Amino acid sequence: MLKKIRVILAALFFVAITLLFLDFTGTLHHYLGWLAKIQFLPALLALNAVVIAALIILTLVFGRIYCSVICPLGVFQDVVAWIHGRSKRNRYSYSKAKSVLRYTVLALFVLAFVLGVNSFVALLAPYSSYGRMVTHVLQPLYLWANNGLALLAERADSYAFYSVDVWLKSLPTLVAVILTFGAIIVLAWHNGRTYCNTICPVGTILSFLARFSWLKITMDREKCVQCSLCSKNCKAACIDYKNYSIDYTRCVVCGNCIGKCKKAAISYTHRKTQKATAQETAKSADSGKRAFLLGTAIASGTAMMAQANKKVDGGLAVIEDKIAPERKTPLTPPGSLSAQNMAKHCTACQLCVAACPNGVLRPSVDLLKFMQPTMSYERGYCRPECTRCSEVCPAGAIRPIDKGDKSSTQIGHAVWIPKNCVVLTDDVACGNCARHCPAGAITMLPSDKLKTKSGNSAIIPIVNTERCIGCGACENVCPSRPFSAIYVEGHEVHRTI
Repeated sequence: MLKKIRVILAALFFVAITLLFLDFTGTLHHYLGWLAKIQFLPALLALNAVVIAALIILTLVFGRIYCSVICPLGVFQDVVAWIHGRSKRNRYSYSKAKSVLRYTVLALFVLAFVLGVNSFVALLAPYSSYGRMVTHVLQPLYLWANNGLALLAERADSYAFYSVDVWLKSLPTLVAVILTFGAIIVLAWHNGRTYCNTICPVGTILSFLARFSWLKITMDREKCVQCSLCSKNCKAACIDYKNYSIDYTRCVVCGNCIGKCKKAAISYTHRKTQKATAQETAKSADSGKRAFLLGTAIASGTAMMAQANKKVDGGLAVIEDKIAPERKTPLTPPGSLSAQNMAKHCTACQLCVAACPNGVLRPSVDLLKFMQPTMSYERGYCRPECTRCSEVCPAGAIRPIDKGDKSSTQIGHAVWIPKNCVVLTDDVACGNCARHCPAGAITMLPSDKLKTKSGNSAIIPIVNTERCIGCGACENVCPSRPFSAIYVEGHEVHRTI
């Protein structure tokens, strides 16, 4: 019963989080956005005391069920191990904990976080790693399937589906994702929970608490015949059947050992003493009630953490063949407050990248901020009415803002490049940037110094940097190719205008 409830809950969480990253309409974020906010590291960075306290209590009562139910990367490892286990059974064995390795990785993780080496932090964050895989590998396949259905619906005069653009957001990030998950798949295929129990910093942190959990997997010495089936089916390699001991710092309460034991020598109960008598074990071995308690605690606890998200509409048509300018200061989304706040809190899960309806966000290639989201306007601009990224961010890197706050937040300012402007290069009237500026920060005025090829005074854009909010509408709609004649330079610290 314990394993069945654990598998059902894990499947529900896993599928829901995957769909959260795949969704491009914003609909699912209204119902499932809380799943991202209850992940351990994002909650810690967001200083979400309620979630952190709930996860600590959950671990102190039930053990490391976070790793086997809530964490999508942990469930992903179980899926890989299950696939291999169908062809090769009873393939695990007990091994001593790689304590030096796991604590070294944790120390490096903390040190990298303190020093601001966010690329290393992002690589090891389990929830973020899974989010990047879905965003860069599964989401394109999902969108192509959607576009196929949209094509069929169009031919049937139906509007049930609509086509969306599929584009490569970052080749370096895609390569990092493939290498990371290739390594995780290999480890899970051969050794089950090796990554979870030796590399994952969240697993190491929870292991400190798990050893004190109130409910534990326990072995009855009197019933055990040392058949080793429990050890051979333990993905965490934490059951030493010869000495009747279990390493609770690595046990994720998957329930495999209970199901495999034919002598009912293993149970999930409160361990009062090192040696449980047969009578005490029989009295406390009602695994069905405990499993129901476990499932109820997870479901009710996570439901209390749910937060509703708003629905917003989609983006603009894509303008192709533009090249991003070299900005001296990268752009960060409204609500991120500053580049420093973004770098400090972002785990590069890229949920905001997956959710952005305008094609503005993409992973950074900067080594210190590798895979963290940055903004560029080749495919769209940051519409003042869209607050999607601030609604989905679980780590506090992008704070929730409303439309009024966004319209008054200056993330950068527009800069005009005369040598690229079609007014001067092609001797044509333009003014696209001024017509499309939602803040009214650009005015077309005749210049006394600049002349067109025909000798007339050039009508050029004049930018009011005090009104410009850096949304990038001017850069996006500029007809100059491959570089826009006007682009947005970012601000290290956002301003309110």
